[in-house]
Amino acid sequence: MPKQDPFGFDMSVSSSKKKNPRGRRGMSGASETSTRVCDHEGCNEPGKYRAPKAPDVLDDFYWFCQAHVREYNLKWNFFDGTTEAELNAQMSKDKVWERATKPLGDPEARAWARLGIEDPHQVLGANATQNPGRGAQAGRRLPPTERRALEILEAKDTWTKPEVRKAYKALIKVLHPDMNGGDRSQEEQLQEVVWAWDQIKGSRNFKD
Repeated sequence: MPKQDPFGFDMSVSSSKKKNPRGRRGMSGASETSTRVCDHEGCNEPGKYRAPKAPDVLDDFYWFCQAHVREYNLKWNFFDGTTEAELNAQMSKDKVWERATKPLGDPEARAWARLGIEDPHQVLGANATQNPGRGAQAGRRLPPTERRALEILEAKDTWTKPEVRKAYKALIKVLHPDMNGGDRSQEEQLQEVVWAWDQIKGSRNFKD
């Protein structure tokens, strides 16, 4: 036996439907509270069954009696007027619930591709980075953090601070979601770039 609400309220679903019957439908799909007349020309029967007016107007309805809604449904064709190409395209979308998957690939490579660079690390072709050996860095001693920062920013230790800042801004344009169309796949690399610039901008080893 169901317990009574101590406040005297009946909050059951069945009670709510009894109090507010508007829009309630029977098992056949008929709107029991509809007061419309059938939209079929010459028919004066109650229009208790709704049917969409067109495939591209699914939220606007005709209201028919039972006989005429059956006749309308027999003639209904959602793809009426659709070309074969449009039909095939729709079928392809339906296979993935109209949520196409993004192509797989290296997110870092895609980020560099926006700048027209196919080889982000410059290890191939005429611009290939050659190992200069220890002698090339002998004239400039930098702390390990600043040396690592230059590698992240792809900058040289002979650059001035404005030149390094230019490289930093170019990377931000590629990696920051607010500037690359909302792509957040490079957020970890973005944090490294921000960290790297923090090391350089406060350093006394680079000319302003």
